[in-house]
Amino acid sequence: MIKNIDLFEKAPVPKAVLKLAVPTVLSMIVTVLYNMVDAFFVGLINDPSQFAAVNVATPVFMFLMAAGNIFGMGGSSFLSRALGEKKMDKVKSISSFCFYAGIVTGIAGGMIITALMHQILTAVGTTETTYGFARDYLQIIAYGGPLIVIGMAFTNLLRGEGAANASMFGMMAGTAANIILDPIFILDELFGIKLLGMGVKGAAIATLIGNAVSIFFYIFHIVSKNSLLSINPRFFKMGEGIASGVVSIGLPASLTNILMSLSAIVTNKLLASYYSVEVVEEPLRSLITTFSDGVPIFGDVPTAAMGVALKANMLVIFVQLGLGIGIAPLIGYNFGARNFKRLKSVMKFSILLNVVAGCALTALYFLFSKQIVNIFSKDEAVVNLGISIIHALMVSTPVIGIMFVLNFTFQAMGKAVQSLALAISRQGVVFLPLILALNRIFGMRGIVFAQPIADGIAVLIALAMFIPINRSFKKESMHRS
Repeated sequence: MIKNIDLFEKAPVPKAVLKLAVPTVLSMIVTVLYNMVDAFFVGLINDPSQFAAVNVATPVFMFLMAAGNIFGMGGSSFLSRALGEKKMDKVKSISSFCFYAGIVTGIAGGMIITALMHQILTAVGTTETTYGFARDYLQIIAYGGPLIVIGMAFTNLLRGEGAANASMFGMMAGTAANIILDPIFILDELFGIKLLGMGVKGAAIATLIGNAVSIFFYIFHIVSKNSLLSINPRFFKMGEGIASGVVSIGLPASLTNILMSLSAIVTNKLLASYYSVEVVEEPLRSLITTFSDGVPIFGDVPTAAMGVALKANMLVIFVQLGLGIGIAPLIGYNFGARNFKRLKSVMKFSILLNVVAGCALTALYFLFSKQIVNIFSKDEAVVNLGISIIHALMVSTPVIGIMFVLNFTFQAMGKAVQSLALAISRQGVVFLPLILALNRIFGMRGIVFAQPIADGIAVLIALAMFIPINRSFKKESMHRS
């Protein structure tokens, strides 16, 4: 008996969406908090080079998260469809495969980062002042590769079986540990108390311990009687379509993270080209923005300001991302059960919810942009540039949620081709040529506006790809009736 069968099959659509999406959105907010906490305490050191170093190193960290998404998003999509088909042994095999394959992948990823550290840091856009800090941060992250991969994987796998609350509580436990440990490891002193003062190294250590706490919670949930998942090695299998079923959807989902990392690396490299150039321009006065409010911008300020803006913008993106991820089990289950009417109702309600949330968040960010940036930095040049970048990034916020809902719908239905096409569009074949061209034409303002323009194009691509799928739903429904 599936514990959440009533939720998947019979509950009113708004109730079902909110019951799964709200914990997922809260989990995503926790993820943002997780990242913001590191940034906040590193920012308290008042060293733009250390802040910039974490920003530069983060895309490499995201490659490990992308590996986790192979098993998290791929496994979640696969097992939710298996639940809809009432294949319980298959669910156990999927989760067991994801656990052990994730461990091996995490070890391999950490070894690759360690072996190619110099080449990686050179490629991602470190400057002479950020190289050492970025190396220290990444080396510790590399040692914890399996923790990052398994943590990311099982956050999603629990959602796939409908245990969104358990997934949320696991993330909260890890974040609480991170919040407690960050100041202890990062700062020299707080409230007159002598601390470890490890800087960016401390941020990395606290992150890994937080991941370990979350994984402990997930394992406790899995071995209890409340879960259909398993990490028992006797259920592990790669054949019978298990490995291919996970990887066929997981790779496009992972590619999204990889391309996000690549786009962040390209962005940082372009911003680093302004390292020795003094830029003095007018404040933001229109959508084609100019930067800095008359304050000279040089050194690590552009990279640090972009890091501040992206950290702040993560809340907006992750709320909308959470709404998309939250409905994936509902979509996958009803697709497996061939209940297309309910599937489309879930989609419509989720899109409406995402657009409303996007508009509300855009208004809040424009009203309180300075206060938001000040959370991360008090440096005048970083603050002024960061505010302008946030304003630019918010241009696509009201509509980007549409793309997230459609993307996770493709993944949940096992539509690997559509998911892959959308993944390589937003952060790849659209964004990368766009940012290079706009940088050449408009300079720094072009770098900033590349992402919102790419987001708008990705929404149109997603809608175009869903039209033939919707037609196939109508044909199958007519045939079944």
